[in-house]
Amino acid sequence: MTKPADHPAIPTAKVGILLINLGTPDAPDPKSVRRYLAEFLSDPRVVEIPKLVWQPILHGVILTTRPKKSAHAYQQVWTDEGSPLAVHTRATAEALQQAMPRVVVDWAMRYGNPAISDRLAAMKGAGCDRILLAPLYPQYSGATTATANDAAFAALKAMRWQPAIRTLPPYHDDPAYIAALKDSIETSLAGLDFRPDALLASFHGMPQRTLQLGDPYHCQSVKTVRLLRKALSLPVHMSFQSRFGRAKWLEPETEATLANLVKKDVRNIAVVTPGFAADCLETLEEIALRAKDFFLSQGGENFAYLSCLNASPDAIILYRRLMSRELSGWMD
Repeated sequence: MTKPADHPAIPTAKVGILLINLGTPDAPDPKSVRRYLAEFLSDPRVVEIPKLVWQPILHGVILTTRPKKSAHAYQQVWTDEGSPLAVHTRATAEALQQAMPRVVVDWAMRYGNPAISDRLAAMKGAGCDRILLAPLYPQYSGATTATANDAAFAALKAMRWQPAIRTLPPYHDDPAYIAALKDSIETSLAGLDFRPDALLASFHGMPQRTLQLGDPYHCQSVKTVRLLRKALSLPVHMSFQSRFGRAKWLEPETEATLANLVKKDVRNIAVVTPGFAADCLETLEEIALRAKDFFLSQGGENFAYLSCLNASPDAIILYRRLMSRELSGWMD
């Protein structure tokens, strides 16, 4: 059927994938970090304290003191191209686009830029009438996967003509994920100038109450480590990092675990962060720098941080498999 001459242009229908990561400030300065933290820590999925109680605390002491300290930490890991998390997420999207030329691959951040709402609008404008939302969190948590999807759904509410949506489920025990971790770890270990006595898998911490309220993050993290132990010949220990505030957090804590390992004569350690898809402040500053200094101060002799999957060939093989499976029916 021929369209009327004055009919608005309709782009060719396409299938899209939106990779989503947590977020980053636009620059490693206190002003940018304050803006980022205000958005991040105002999310009720992240801080589950009543708004009337939390907001005065957030806009009082926290946003007064923390931005300067966090900006200094970001300065330790910032690259010429920008934030490591943004650099690696963008590179992952570009590499996945090359590996999956029949779809449109884009990327966004839950907090900061590029915003999920902006990229969804751009994808819809480019003709993507079916979009797979892909939060890059192997282990599901309300504070990560759920809030990324929340932001996407909120953006959809403003659209008159919405695209069809699917969401990527957690892949903490997917054989392709475990294989990618195994290959990446073994490749990194082969490049070290020492032989580790053990491997420590450090995950981002969560308040203990999230487990009690039914969040599966802890259980899925434990299963990832159990599968890694089967896949690797090296002893694998587990811990949680990045605590904030006075609440009880998931145990064991990373620095405490490192200290205990030294007491058990583990003097040479390699640390991997399986809950992070891409290197960021928490892996590069907190683990590769601060945790290393702590381990050596406790009597450790050799410490190696093993990079995240980032945009490595192992990562792209994994994501192509995961995305192709979730796009079944749309791409057949």
